[in-house]
Amino acid sequence: MKVYLDDERLPDDETWYLTETPEETIELLKTGRVNELSLDNDLGLPNDEGKAERDGYSVCVWLEEQVFVNRFTPPQEMKVHSANAVASERMRVVIMNLKKIL
Repeated sequence: MKVYLDDERLPDDETWYLTETPEETIELLKTGRVNELSLDNDLGLPNDEGKAERDGYSVCVWLEEQVFVNRFTPPQEMKVHSANAVASERMRVVIMNLKKIL
């Protein structure tokens, strides 16, 4: 399964499953059936005070924790399509580190 997280853009083709929230994306990742993941960062979601950000980076943080703590196998292909340069770089660093240990 190919998962595309974004609140504004649509995937390039119909082979992608569109998600609009980190929570929805993480639920699909938990199934173990996601083999390709493309992430936006800025999702325009409200954030309750004191809670974690609801953005694409939060999916990367979840993946990182699951790989290191629970030996979760992440998708084989992971990429970032966010226009936010700073967040994109943070997300790419996490993805690069995950790929190194696989």
